[in-house]
Amino acid sequence: MATSIITTDDLRDFKLELLDDIKKLLTKQSQGKLKKYLKSAEIRELLQISPGTLQNLRINGTLPYTKMGGIIFYDADEIQNVMLANRIHHKID
Repeated sequence: MATSIITTDDLRDFKLELLDDIKKLLTKQSQGKLKKYLKSAEIRELLQISPGTLQNLRINGTLPYTKMGGIIFYDADEIQNVMLANRIHHKID
């Protein structure tokens, strides 16, 4: 078995790489995800819509939801999918 010598420079490089990896993980976590399930007030704030508009989006089937114990929950991933599915691209000629 070969023996390798670890220098202080090697340890410093390892520390910097490890810190970079931790920063990347924290950035992904903070950027990427909301809570899994959001309540109506959170959706209204997120989408900047009124309670009536949110109700219309539920009634016409645009926004999927789950109702438990009188509280309506929205899956954050499904909301993101609805936003992407309804994206409008205008062509400029």
